[in-house]
Amino acid sequence: MNFEPKSAFMTTPCARTAIVTGASRGIGRAIALALGAQRFNVVINYHSSAAAAQEVAQAIVQAGGAAETVQADVGHLADHEKIVAAARDRFGAVHLLVNNAGVAPKVRADLLELSEAGFDQVLDTNLKGTFFLTQRVARFMIEQAPPPESRRPPESAQGGVALSGGDGRAIINIASISAYTASLNRGEYCMAKAGIGMMTQLFAARLAAHGINVYEIRPGIIATDMTSGQAVKAKYDKLILEGDLLPIRRWGRPEDVAQAVVAVAQGLLPYSTGQVLDVDGGFHIRRL
Repeated sequence: MNFEPKSAFMTTPCARTAIVTGASRGIGRAIALALGAQRFNVVINYHSSAAAAQEVAQAIVQAGGAAETVQADVGHLADHEKIVAAARDRFGAVHLLVNNAGVAPKVRADLLELSEAGFDQVLDTNLKGTFFLTQRVARFMIEQAPPPESRRPPESAQGGVALSGGDGRAIINIASISAYTASLNRGEYCMAKAGIGMMTQLFAARLAAHGINVYEIRPGIIATDMTSGQAVKAKYDKLILEGDLLPIRRWGRPEDVAQAVVAVAQGLLPYSTGQVLDVDGGFHIRRL
């Protein structure tokens, strides 16, 4: 397994462990850092930049958390065991899975020109890989869970914070406003994110009996690498700052999404599952 030396991030493990996919940059990085600040053990999955992942891990350790990095391609199902093993071997259990990893189309093609290769490239990571990683982690969560009679009720959780599902286990899928907003030159991305919405509902219904709540967070227009191109930035600057696209007239930040994750991680929504949390500046509001 392609783990970094333990000595780099050796701290006393914390009570709860999170896996964050695609955590070396952008929204995933912000989520990993926010969870580390909450003293989570964080398994930082990354695709290509080991150096960026190590920077995130070091920041988590400095904040009082513990971290483990693992290189894996979420779109390659054979890599999933590496992600689970990183959590199991270092920390023993998984309490929170944040499915953040995703890819944009390599080529923005009109719907009538979309190729099979382009379709598969996006769907393999953004939907198929996310589904099967969730399946694998959910099985592990169930195996490691305490018996129902020993689970603490929310009001008796440590620090007085109610934990999702009664014992702190949850799955969060980072989706997008593209789940319901048609972009004709990246239809494969929209279909994948729409699929994440139904996937959230399915796992929420299936896992509730095991005390595992499942949530979907839908970011809006967030300032990340994906939106940093000159043409894209100019387009959204005009729509957001000069136009009337959003009630909250500013770009979203990765930290905005991370704070929604923290709310779930802290157990502030214990009687909600299958819930969509919009982090989009009000984009989802229909206005006349």
